[in-house]
Amino acid sequence: MPARKQTSPGAHVCKGRPRTFDRQAALEKALAVFWLRGYEPATMAELCGAMEINPPSLYAAFGNKAQLFLEAVKHYENVYWDSTWTEMGESLDIREGLLDFFKNAARILTSLDVPCGCMVILGATNVSPEAQEVNDALRELRKEGKDFILARLERAVEDGQLVPSTDVEGLAFTLNTLLEGMSLQARDGMTRSDMERIAETLMALLPVAR
Repeated sequence: MPARKQTSPGAHVCKGRPRTFDRQAALEKALAVFWLRGYEPATMAELCGAMEINPPSLYAAFGNKAQLFLEAVKHYENVYWDSTWTEMGESLDIREGLLDFFKNAARILTSLDVPCGCMVILGATNVSPEAQEVNDALRELRKEGKDFILARLERAVEDGQLVPSTDVEGLAFTLNTLLEGMSLQARDGMTRSDMERIAETLMALLPVAR
């Protein structure tokens, strides 16, 4: 019989999560709760119930509610958006790249398999100023998206696909704001086909070099 591990008097012993714990599945369930209830209103009891784990297991796995929310958001980004951003960044033609990106956004935002709208955008609508860690992380994610679009536009100017006088920063702000607006429209029930019409229309905003 192995010797029992000794602990110091008063030491806190946490049971941790069970061996069968599926982290990705748990994050999907947490994501659904946060989407339905919002970050602030969602309770730990609701999260534990949806994820089918007890409070000690949740805290052992994720730390606290804020860390769980941010990991759920990261999971959402990795699963549903990373490849879409990558394809836009790797596209050789700026028009095709942006058109495909916004059409893919329309597909993701209106998919029945994904909570409608973008978690990075809509997750910020119900976070109090006191939850600074969450607010800062979501703000940084939104900034990363705008910066990514800006870098792609700058490359298009360097490649001669956009005219040299293009206000790339203003255009990046416009496209990023359009993406955020699509998230809100998806929440209100806009169809994928109508969003694809937006994608087609925004092509007129690009000052393409002739």
